[in-house]
Amino acid sequence: MTKYVMVIDLQRCVGCGACSIACKNENNLTEGIFWSHKITETYGTFPNVRYHYLPTLCNHCTNAPCVTGCPTHAMHKLENGITMHDPKKCIGCRYCMFNCPYGVIYFNWQKPHPFWRDEKPLIKGGTTSPKIEVQKVGGNGTPYYNPEREATLKGIRPKGVVEKCTFCDHRVKKGMLPYCVDACPANARVFGDLEDPRSEVSRLLGKFHPFRLKEGLGTKPAVYYIRSYNPAYYQNTKGGI
Repeated sequence: MTKYVMVIDLQRCVGCGACSIACKNENNLTEGIFWSHKITETYGTFPNVRYHYLPTLCNHCTNAPCVTGCPTHAMHKLENGITMHDPKKCIGCRYCMFNCPYGVIYFNWQKPHPFWRDEKPLIKGGTTSPKIEVQKVGGNGTPYYNPEREATLKGIRPKGVVEKCTFCDHRVKKGMLPYCVDACPANARVFGDLEDPRSEVSRLLGKFHPFRLKEGLGTKPAVYYIRSYNPAYYQNTKGGI
């Protein structure tokens, strides 16, 4: 049985944010919502300052608290290990957000992309509205929209539901990699089948001593981290950001 996991090499990650930008483009994410994000910590005093970056996303836990706490089964597990969400079943109760120990589930409080729908001019009689300006450039829709997201999920999730990373399941179904993996300029992300001993993720997890976030909770995350420039930081993170 296929079990997809992601391995993130912290020695390769430079905190550039390409994964977050790529994810937003691929999944048509609105303002304030990040399926792919990062924790940035600053150490030292100027001019001797260093930064530590820890990329974050849905951990697609084997024992996912968001799934067990969802009253409508909108949050559910696929056979390949991916944790999915069905907006059609979501009632907006946000139990999944409350139960998730990683803070990687977001709620759509308002209609997505409000700026691009704003019909009011900034200065009455002096400027046009954001909606008109967008229509001049990109037609009647949003300035950028990826229709491929519609293959397994609503292209833009509506107001009143939660959303999160899906490992780009619509791409994985086609034999492609999650877009954050493709877009990483440092090749810090590796995605594959943990059950395949010949896969790159299996090789990396066998070669290095990996850690996962908040392992003590028993959630069994599918996102693994390997290596670090700072051994002390590596040891501290094992217990759990």
